Amino acid sequence: MIFTIEFFRIRKEDNAHATLARVTHVASDLESAKVKARSLFDVGTLNMPQNPDGLQILDQDGHEVFFWTPGTNDC
Repeated sequence: MIFTIEFFRIRKEDNAHATLARVTHVASDLESAKVKARSLFDVGTLNMPQNPDGLQILDQDGHEVFFWTPGTNDC
């Protein structure tokens, strides 16, 4: 499957999300995509203008299949 991993910032005043980066990733399943997403988040290998507050994973149809911010459910 093709997944899109989006890294975002959250504005505390109104909970608005701003996308910092998108990465397309081919994985056999969602669990594999989560592993890749977390490794990119932790290592900071992406050249983003700011540090992300969290990430979401979209399926090939653009539907959110996973949402994560540090301190919530395990990625």
